[in-house]
This record gives sequence, structure tokens and C-alpha cells, in this order.
Amino acid sequence: MTTATMIEQAAGTVSFLTPEQFATEADNPHTLVVDLREADERVAYGNIAHAIHVPRGLLEFRADPTHAGHDSRLRPDARVLLYCSDGARSALAGASLRALGYTNVAHLQGGLVAWDAARFPLVGRMPAPY
Repeated sequence: MTTATMIEQAAGTVSFLTPEQFATEADNPHTLVVDLREADERVAYGNIAHAIHVPRGLLEFRADPTHAGHDSRLRPDARVLLYCSDGARSALAGASLRALGYTNVAHLQGGLVAWDAARFPLVGRMPAPY
């Protein structure tokens, strides 16, 4: 198996949203938006307003209510929207959350690259060096 196959299989198990759909849902105060990127990516490129930061490598631990490292903001019954840079990590993460019993999960198709191309706002973005 290749990572491309894994991503394709994962993407088939979780809903995806266009940037427009994602923006509309992210405005709902009952929706949890999760940024899966690494901290240095957030600093360099900014993030979607109100997103919580859970790096992809920690997601399963933070999302599992039985784990000591559980983040109480992550609940299996909540609407959870995931994003990363290009949609690959968020597809994999969505499949993992579904395996953990999360039933209302979606991810941003094309990730933050698509979000930025659609000219949706980013917060905390560093200014260009020129």
C-alpha cells in the first residue's frame, strides 16, 4: 500500500466540504474546527479563526475520551471540521475519528491552500518578507 492509496481510502470514508461550505459551517458556534498542522505551519501561514490546534500526530490521543490525554473539546457527538495544508492529513484524520466513534466529521477539500485560494481570511498570518 502507498500513502496515496491510504489517503484515497480515507477520503472515501469522510465527508469533504468546499471552502465555501467549510466557511459557512465554521461560523456555527457549536461546530469545532480543528487545525491538524504543525505549530510552525500555523506560524508561517496563519490559521482559520477559532480553530483549535491539535497536531495530526496527537489527534487520536486527544480525541479518545478514555485516554489520559483527551481534550474535552473533542466529543464524538460534536460536529467536527478538520483541515490541514492540502487535505491529505485531514482525510486520514477524519477516518481515524470515524474509527473512534465520531459520526459527524468532515474535512476541508484542498486544505488551507484551497481556503486561501478562495480568499477566505486567515488569522495570525506572518507578513511577506518583501
